[in-house]
Amino acid sequence: MESKAIARLRDRRFGVPVALLAGLLLGACGDSSSAQADGPPEDSATGTASAESQRASEDWALFRGTQGLGGVAAGRLPDNPELLWSFEVAGAITSSPVVKDGRVYFGADDNNLHCVDVASGEELWSFATEDMIEAPPSWIDGTVYIGSNDFFFYAIDAISGELRWKYETGDKIMGAANYIETEAGLCIVVGSYDNNLYGLRADNGEKLWHYATDNFLNGTPAVDGDITCFGGCDAILHVVSVMDGSAVTSVPLGSDSQIAGSVAIEDGKAYFGHYGNQFVCIDLATQETLWHYDSDRYPFFSSPSLTADRVLFGGRDKHMHCVKKSDGTPIWKFRTGRKIDSSPVVCGDKVVFGSGDGRLYMLDLKSGTETWSYDIGKPLVASPAVQGGKIFVGCNDGKLYVFGESKAP
Repeated sequence: MESKAIARLRDRRFGVPVALLAGLLLGACGDSSSAQADGPPEDSATGTASAESQRASEDWALFRGTQGLGGVAAGRLPDNPELLWSFEVAGAITSSPVVKDGRVYFGADDNNLHCVDVASGEELWSFATEDMIEAPPSWIDGTVYIGSNDFFFYAIDAISGELRWKYETGDKIMGAANYIETEAGLCIVVGSYDNNLYGLRADNGEKLWHYATDNFLNGTPAVDGDITCFGGCDAILHVVSVMDGSAVTSVPLGSDSQIAGSVAIEDGKAYFGHYGNQFVCIDLATQETLWHYDSDRYPFFSSPSLTADRVLFGGRDKHMHCVKKSDGTPIWKFRTGRKIDSSPVVCGDKVVFGSGDGRLYMLDLKSGTETWSYDIGKPLVASPAVQGGKIFVGCNDGKLYVFGESKAP
């Protein structure tokens, strides 16, 4: 008998874009820039994000902006952002920041979770773990949840920085947490390199359930309704009930197709890249590949952004790619000097992302033309956060950078 979750997928009842962040697949499984148009879409693409997605990502309290992780921010960005401030820590920053209530939170290779005031750039508190933090944090109901390479998952008071509880997994944690409201209360969902996805009670960290896979879990599980969707080094797309951790369906991708980026799901379709040098769209109800976008030699680590009619994602071929959501037809691609593991953020008519060439880029969403860039000088692996007209991004040089429109003196 078909499960209720699959029936909902078949009926296309999921209305909010959702995404799965995957962190870097570490230890596992040219300097010129140009935009290349690969032909216009057949329909009239507007080159702007859907209003629904924009409203949903107002705060950027979670990685990729919302519980759906769709990579689209509300509001607008200035045409020529200026550096407002930077904050230095004692290690590289590959953890992607989140922003809530005038505070920015991020982890670093100095083993700490940092909380910095957005207005002043002054640190409000830091919380020390026993190993470096590469996972993004998640702000959920006044608590910051974050995993560390010390195998522990932490729940920390967002205001005071005091520990509320911690839960030990069997290996490091690279992805951010997500959540779901259940009859028993708030459930926090997070994956680990111990191959398991965990459902934990938000109030005390008690394990409610776990779902076992055959290899590392790299990223953030996406939540839509009562399902979560994610991939990992077992080269399988998993769809799991968030209520009890039971399997809903799975899609094997092939032995060389580990998922190192995120999965975005919308209207029962999953969009993601993998190690098999493809970006794909899969129907979750039928497990069919609806379309695929191929690279000759390079995989896709970057998490995608979804707009009303486009999908955007970075590649290890040094390009930012923009394709039609309906069939994967190329719209444009933009070349940078190095690989792009940083995930794009769409805000209005602009798209922002970092590159391994040390630059933060802003492109015109419709044409893929560069409109602004900032040369930081060291690789940008972390994905930016966009909130309140500001761009927040961490860098391998150990600094968090904040860009926006400076106020006139």
